[in-house]
Amino acid sequence: MVANELKILISGGGTGGHIFPAIAIADALRNTVPDCDILFVGALGKMEMEKVPQAGYPIKGLRISAFQRRLSLKNLSFPFKVVFSMVKAYKIITSFKPDVVVGVGGFASGPTLKVAVNRRIPVVIQEQNSYPGITNRLLAKHAERICVAYDGMEKWFPAGKILKTGNPVRENVINIQNKKDEAFRYFELESGKPVVLIVGGSQGALSINQALSYNLKDLEQCGVQMIWQTGKLFADKAKSAIQEKIANPRDKDFHVHEFITRMDLAYAAADLVISRAGAIAISELSAVQKPSILIPYPAAAEDHQAKNAKALADKQAAIFLADSEAKIKIATIVKSLIEDEEKRDTLSKNIGEFAVHNSAQKIAEQIIKIASKRNGV
Repeated sequence: MVANELKILISGGGTGGHIFPAIAIADALRNTVPDCDILFVGALGKMEMEKVPQAGYPIKGLRISAFQRRLSLKNLSFPFKVVFSMVKAYKIITSFKPDVVVGVGGFASGPTLKVAVNRRIPVVIQEQNSYPGITNRLLAKHAERICVAYDGMEKWFPAGKILKTGNPVRENVINIQNKKDEAFRYFELESGKPVVLIVGGSQGALSINQALSYNLKDLEQCGVQMIWQTGKLFADKAKSAIQEKIANPRDKDFHVHEFITRMDLAYAAADLVISRAGAIAISELSAVQKPSILIPYPAAAEDHQAKNAKALADKQAAIFLADSEAKIKIATIVKSLIEDEEKRDTLSKNIGEFAVHNSAQKIAEQIIKIASKRNGV
């Protein structure tokens, strides 16, 4: 295939768990076919409308949102949003004329993939989790290829279409070698003092934030520095808690960020990470081999985050901490791990065994292969 003939549309988003794998796939496509034309389709008002352009890719927005599982008046407008989104997706696809449409899950993925199927454009699905979202489950039978990260996905998808690739992670995020000095300068950290990185996900995690706020005095006594990604809604509360509870809040031990752009430097600086147990978070932690305390999101579908965390904990690859116990136990666990370098080394070594390398490149190769077949190359 001539490079400038390749046109790929990538759809999905809503959270970092969908957006960042999509960007990783786009980067791998560009690295393989530098002149390929890539267009994203996301949901208006969601974080992909900001993060995708920051990564250097154009994006179109659909006026779509999630169906509320609880009784809500918002659901009355949901069918109309779906119809309008499909009309908009039809116009985008008709204008762009993609060779392949890639769905990564999230609000915008459903209408876009459905239109692609109706237009007989090949569809590739990338499923990050062991329990697939409803969009991917419904459209799986129409996909040319379904790229997955876990074994046993035949329960949800046609076996002949499944390829285990692992989850794509952004190369610029996991490339942390020889960056520790730069990271300490970037975050204004004190040399020689242990660093704890807290990432509740791209949008923050309320219960983790609350547990940390409650335990600030005890965490200060652990002698650590914190890089704390709170999400937009909790940032001011975190800063207020530091002012109220820390004896000298102007010292630089507690660094609050709504969102961390340079995650490579955050990982490079960290001696210990506190995180949710989503699929992409675990893929990144495995790639950078950081000792971690995993606090699964309790409302995750099929409790898949707890299953993820327990699978690692059973192999001495992470510490499992239930969300309901975080407020009581988090400071004690942080203190014990900071004081036990041998334990951290064990966790670091073992979590590295879960890493799957070159996932984005494997997915990009499948997309290019399907596009070439469609164009008779």
